Amino acid sequence: MKQTVRLYDFLDDERLKDNFSYEGKIALFNALEELEEDTGVETDYDPIAIRCDFTEYSSIEEIKLNYESIETIDDLYDNTFVIEFEGGIIIQDF
Repeated sequence: MKQTVRLYDFLDDERLKDNFSYEGKIALFNALEELEEDTGVETDYDPIAIRCDFTEYSSIEEIKLNYESIETIDDLYDNTFVIEFEGGIIIQDF
């Protein structure tokens, strides 16, 4: 059974509220939708997994505090899935 999730539902999901900004949720939703379109693989909506797999940061400097191997944004792109948006960066944790 698949669940269709629209942007409004994603933005309104209380389980994501404390982990992502409003702008971050829009960017994350769009990136996940684009990934589905690019790969042709439909994914199940699991907000708990999303919350565990992705983290929003305000800057590359903040990311560097958690990942010593990251020096530049290019290093980040070489290591994980990155979503840049106005106001921050969301990465898939690694």
